[in-house]
Amino acid sequence: MQNTLTTIDKTRFMPFTVGFDDLFDRLFETDINSSGYPPYNIIKSDNSNYVIEMAVAGFSKDQIELELAGGELSIRSKITDQDDSSIKTLVHQGISQRSFVRKFTLSDEIHVKNAELKDGMLRIKLEKIIPENKKPKLITIK
Repeated sequence: MQNTLTTIDKTRFMPFTVGFDDLFDRLFETDINSSGYPPYNIIKSDNSNYVIEMAVAGFSKDQIELELAGGELSIRSKITDQDDSSIKTLVHQGISQRSFVRKFTLSDEIHVKNAELKDGMLRIKLEKIIPENKKPKLITIK
């Protein structure tokens, strides 16, 4: 399956949106040409809960770093060089343990609840929390 992205002219949306400049900038600066490693799933549990599952077999929780900055969740490996003795005893390496960086652009309402590494799967739980000032409300006319 090949991913194709048609060019979108964001100026077409500008007459109909107010204050979305930062959102458009974040979306259109997203790196869609990143490698496929490590593989991941994004699961929508319900209207306000999501889970990012990432297959990180061979990594310990000390070798993975999660950072949330500016609406972008970055997941990266922190691999240290192996000493020579472990390299000499390695007969075959079928489990890749290379460095990686995965980035996800999150909306302002999405908050990271927690992250857990179990059985080679990193699970990051996200929750959509809508502040009171963004919830629908009726406005009375005077």
